[in-house]
Amino acid sequence: MTSESPAQVHTGSHDLPVPAALDAFMAADWAPSPLPAGAQVPGRALLPDRLERLSARFPGERLVIPAGTLKVRSNDTDYRFRPHSAYAWLTGLTGEEQPDHVLVLEPSGPEGHEAVLHIRPRSSRNTSDFFRDRRYGEFWVGRRPDLDETEVLTGLRCAHLDDLAKLLTGPQPPTRLLAGVDARVDGLLAARSHTPAGDAELDAALAELRLRKDSWEVGQLRLAVDHTTAGFEDVARALPAALRHPRGERWVEGVFQLRARSEGNGTGYETIAAAGAHACVLHWIRNDGPLDPSQLLLLDAGVETDTLYTADITRTLPLSGRFSPAQRDVYELVLAAQEAAIGVLRPGARFRDFHREAMRVIAEGLHAWGILPVPPEEALADDSGLYRRYTLCSSGHMLGIDVHDCARARAETYLDGVLEEGHVLTVEPGLYLQPDDETLPPELRGMGVRIEDDLVITADGAKLLSGALPRTVDGVEEWMARLLDS
Repeated sequence: MTSESPAQVHTGSHDLPVPAALDAFMAADWAPSPLPAGAQVPGRALLPDRLERLSARFPGERLVIPAGTLKVRSNDTDYRFRPHSAYAWLTGLTGEEQPDHVLVLEPSGPEGHEAVLHIRPRSSRNTSDFFRDRRYGEFWVGRRPDLDETEVLTGLRCAHLDDLAKLLTGPQPPTRLLAGVDARVDGLLAARSHTPAGDAELDAALAELRLRKDSWEVGQLRLAVDHTTAGFEDVARALPAALRHPRGERWVEGVFQLRARSEGNGTGYETIAAAGAHACVLHWIRNDGPLDPSQLLLLDAGVETDTLYTADITRTLPLSGRFSPAQRDVYELVLAAQEAAIGVLRPGARFRDFHREAMRVIAEGLHAWGILPVPPEEALADDSGLYRRYTLCSSGHMLGIDVHDCARARAETYLDGVLEEGHVLTVEPGLYLQPDDETLPPELRGMGVRIEDDLVITADGAKLLSGALPRTVDGVEEWMARLLDS
């Protein structure tokens, strides 16, 4: 191994050295590359109200909301970056250029705050970072906005990321941190005037403020649903090819992923493409199995928009194009449970009501089939729950910028709360009849059925956002036949 001169510096463990002559040559003769004049983040007009509502919760306290950090996938390659949902909701910044950035709401009076974004300046051509820095340099990962451009994009004052450490030294106001998002920021505040209890309150508040969606957010969710509907249609058309492939589940996953990446940011969560008994694994994401025409395919997938709002839809499809009698029986019981659950959705209903209604239908159906060993009323009792052997999980959740949106909200505002106009949620009862369950007749074993739709609570009930995808047995069969012939 030969030694290097001081003028030669490696930019990575396997990079070529950069001689001084190349360094000088790289620094000269670059044209300006401004962003489009007046560019703004989508939904920019909504940001002041969101910040004001958060500010009102914590008068006189500093609030620190990091975007998050890059995470290593393998050696020197990172996972694709997605900013923390609270940061994205408050700033409108949703792109891959946001790692390490931090939003600070600084107390500016007895009750108000000034929102300041601490960001990394762009790696412009006046330093060598633009071609030397593999993680952040523009030659490696693309251009990011500078401070002035980000102020125009968001309407928020911006400061250099390095100023954050200075801000957090010396006398401090009471401070709350969205903890566990950025280890560096956690460390800066470790000895400061904030408490884990206060951090948890901030975490809960950021979730609760997102519970009710405004019309712009509902529009983004409609867009996500529309793209997801198209993705399901793509999958139906691709089933003949998927059936021929030894890992047909992966084929299905890839077809949907193509739609998700071409129309939005990607999928809002890992796609579940579960054929046969795999559908009995609630979060099956290995997707490495074949497709059998005699079986069902449970597809649970959602496109995430560029603004990070995601759909969450499940359809269970007969891979032959037609349900067998046993498959039809199971499917129609799940559909009846979903219809009953949707029927109780309205402002003022308790959030848990729709799940209880779906489970009542499921328990009655299982008892009618002779599967439940006790009457439905007994199986549904809090001290029993025997029906859950066949349908373990809840029947829905809030939906928005996270697939399981607002999960950090306090129970009294969400799980034990009441529905309000503007809530968006899924309704997704299912039956998961395990292949080794000897309480079941053989013809039902190894069958999983879930039907999941996205709904928005309206003034007098609920509106189905995902109604373009059929749910009835006849509707599903006709839809598949039409797409396979197209």
